[in-house]
Amino acid sequence: MKYFLFTLFCGLLFTGCYQQERNCTEFHTGTFEFETLLDGELAKTTFVRNDSIEIDYFRGKSDTATIRWINDCEYIVKKLHPKSMSEEKSIHMKILSTDGDIYTFEYGLVGSANKQKGTAKKIK
Repeated sequence: MKYFLFTLFCGLLFTGCYQQERNCTEFHTGTFEFETLLDGELAKTTFVRNDSIEIDYFRGKSDTATIRWINDCEYIVKKLHPKSMSEEKSIHMKILSTDGDIYTFEYGLVGSANKQKGTAKKIK
């Protein structure tokens, strides 16, 4: 019984201290790919980001947005040329974890509690 409690304590000690890697600054610039299901189909977006501008390429069209970094792992995206009222709203992005050339992020409209998650891969 003592051995079991000791093992349980050690297991909790080591797993409770684990933090996911977050090398966010490595993802401030570069070329990235993001895949998602859209209307039942797998859709791929490629985007190029420098420190203040992001250009998205989706289904043969490009769209440009400004980037404002809040801290190393969070930024606000605002489209430069919105085509509708919904596109005028800014999006809050937060990098949750990084692993090599991949990062997991959470995003949602600024001020909204509704968040979604995604994963992007740095290709350049």
